[in-house]
Amino acid sequence: MLDAKIPEGKLQDKWNNYKAKCNIVNPANKKKLDIIVVGAGLAGSSAAATFGELGYNVKVFFFQDSARRAHSVAAQGGVNAAKNYQYDGDNVYRMFYDTIKGGDFRSREANTYRLAECSASLIDQAVAQGVPFGREYGGYLSNRSFGGVQVKRTFYARGQTGQQLLLGAYSAMMRQVNTGKVKLYNRHEMLDVVIIDGKARGIIARNLATGEIERHAAHTVVLATGGYGKIYFLSTLAMGCNGSAAWRSHKKGAYMAGVSWVQIHPTCLPQSGDHQSKLTLMSESLRNDGRIWVPKQKGDDRHPNDIPPEERDYYLERRYPSFGNLAPRDIASRAAKERIDAGHGVGANKNAVYLDFRTAINEYGENVIRERYGNLFRMYEKITGINAYKEPMKISPAAHFTMGGLWVDYELMTSVPGLFALGECNFSDHGANRLGANSLLQACVDGYFIAPLTVGNYLSGEIKTGKISADHPEFEKTEKEARELLDKLVNIKGNKTSDHYHRTLGRILWDKVGLERSKESLEAAIKEIRELREDFWQNLMVPGTKEEINSELEKAGRVADYLELAELMAFDALNRDESCGAHFRSEYQTDEGEAMRNDDDFAYVSSWEFDPKGEEPILHKEVLEFETVTPTVRSYK
Repeated sequence: MLDAKIPEGKLQDKWNNYKAKCNIVNPANKKKLDIIVVGAGLAGSSAAATFGELGYNVKVFFFQDSARRAHSVAAQGGVNAAKNYQYDGDNVYRMFYDTIKGGDFRSREANTYRLAECSASLIDQAVAQGVPFGREYGGYLSNRSFGGVQVKRTFYARGQTGQQLLLGAYSAMMRQVNTGKVKLYNRHEMLDVVIIDGKARGIIARNLATGEIERHAAHTVVLATGGYGKIYFLSTLAMGCNGSAAWRSHKKGAYMAGVSWVQIHPTCLPQSGDHQSKLTLMSESLRNDGRIWVPKQKGDDRHPNDIPPEERDYYLERRYPSFGNLAPRDIASRAAKERIDAGHGVGANKNAVYLDFRTAINEYGENVIRERYGNLFRMYEKITGINAYKEPMKISPAAHFTMGGLWVDYELMTSVPGLFALGECNFSDHGANRLGANSLLQACVDGYFIAPLTVGNYLSGEIKTGKISADHPEFEKTEKEARELLDKLVNIKGNKTSDHYHRTLGRILWDKVGLERSKESLEAAIKEIRELREDFWQNLMVPGTKEEINSELEKAGRVADYLELAELMAFDALNRDESCGAHFRSEYQTDEGEAMRNDDDFAYVSSWEFDPKGEEPILHKEVLEFETVTPTVRSYK
């Protein structure tokens, strides 16, 4: 049985009840306790900074040369909070309901409500750190709308919100580095987690600059390693993003949940050729003022400015009049795919749709649009050579965010005691689809406000444990296993690169476990992934050795994990005979092509246990109980 440890009381009282009753550690005892944080993005840096401020001894591991280069820096559009500055009817409950509805009623009420409840405190925290949010003339912080909502609750720093929030968290963390409470290990990658007597007690890490394998012990391990969207190869994520820390924790007993719930972002630059290794995200905030359309006539090759309004299909406004261009991401992406597949795609490869700002520029003036989105327009012109003030952008769906991840309870602890997961690497807040601008919010809330209390509650039982020794036999055993895996990868001596396998895997997933799935495509995907994995272990080529800088060895380990994780994604999607959020099964749709959810049979979180015998994964169901909301047909029309 999965115990989510949800506190008693009314929904709006649960977090306060938890805070009032959880165990705490006094300042003198905090000095005796060690915490390992893996990942230094927003979730990791905010957690490390807060742990250090509280007095714990913290070690932070990340593979970048600087924490400022963590992928949180790439988030553009904004961060949500229910402050109701616009006085447009927003409140905590409305934000909670928008989020749980946006996730197609496949997330826990308690976790989702807590996210909305803590949102206002996050804005205050960020302002105190100097995050330069946009402001109105009178001094109030400015807001804009994002997909899936009808109010303005998104705070932003132009198109650099993630970068600015990360700099705030980084500064707070570096303050603790200066005090000696936090120690940074850059250019280090976690190879495995060490479990002693059923509890997470440390990690095995590889120094990527020297190849040295290291042991690090602690009383608890906190993962903040992001999502696994790069499994599709072509995605909006940086090349180094990976799911290895989460997956290797899974193989040590941590359940993975909702792994097939992967968000395909609707506003990315389309693929231009087979040479590409990643795609570029264009912020969803652009949909506030940009209108999305395709030519009504198939194969219309006229310049977009030469196509009159009556010959354009503003398909989101036509299909979803209540929300229009601000329909949630999963719906907007599927709608774009439907138009492209129907022959209305634009661009050289006919794989895009238009995002047009002509109406907004005529109404507000180019200077206003430039003030709101100037850096995004400059980025678009730098990449494409097109001035989007003069003609529409071309956009297309692309793999982006993973709602699935490590299963965690209300305290953000995995099924392995002492192993916590924060931010995108857990499944907890978003259900089957994430609303835009909730990603930065979850990462910050988990790190600043939730983990410091919940991890402290766990550590209150570890005060008498004493120092954890890295000489324990379990450290020796886990290090040996990590070394053997590296040796195995280096010694295959085949003739195919990691990129070859990653690209091939991404194509399988995009075609068969992507925007649309079916029983046939998923069964075919499982078969093809298994064949590809077998070929990988026979024909992989890794140049160099493990005792040096070797980026190809790093990639090989990550792709090996992807080849296992991909099969679980297909299993998870095959298990769920319904359509919900980002999981769209072609067999389960309405006559209008909308998702058909099955609450009678699938109102649960699919939590998977790893089978060390190599057979099929073991399913555990966390049944979702809705005490406050009533799941309804998810309509944005």
